[in-house]
Amino acid sequence: MRITLPDPCLVILCGPAGCGKSTFARRRFRSTQIVSSDRCRAMLTDTEDAMWASAEAFDLFHKIIEMRLKFRRLTVADSTALGKPARSALRRIARENATPAILIVFNVSMQTCLTRDGMRGRRVGRDVIARQIEKLQQAIIDTRTERFDAVYILDEKEMDAVSVRRRKKERKR
Repeated sequence: MRITLPDPCLVILCGPAGCGKSTFARRRFRSTQIVSSDRCRAMLTDTEDAMWASAEAFDLFHKIIEMRLKFRRLTVADSTALGKPARSALRRIARENATPAILIVFNVSMQTCLTRDGMRGRRVGRDVIARQIEKLQQAIIDTRTERFDAVYILDEKEMDAVSVRRRKKERKR
């Protein structure tokens, strides 16, 4: 499978903790292109675990994304994006900056997420992942009517095999 992205665009990663979003992004995009909600939380508090700072971290997350899009840079939003309001906010930022919004959904099993969560330093646990898996199933349904420029739903095998290409927009003279 191949994903061809317009450049610039906003790539929104959607999936539960432990599904492989960040690994997928690191393998396919430059580190400067990836804006991570966890990293924003750590930038503010020195730890990704500071859930009490999530509101401010997401303000920063959205601001960085907005600024990158203003500079016409391909940007990858790395958060769970499992709720409709989260996806809507990112879509709005893309639209306000006349940038396509591409959604990549990671349809990964709970067992895979739990296994990967167990190997991480910062674990979120079974209860959180179970709730996120439920939200994932609803997100897959909801994305059928949400207005993204493209939606890709990847299963575990496709995640490893997919290649990502960029298509530069022709500049208007």
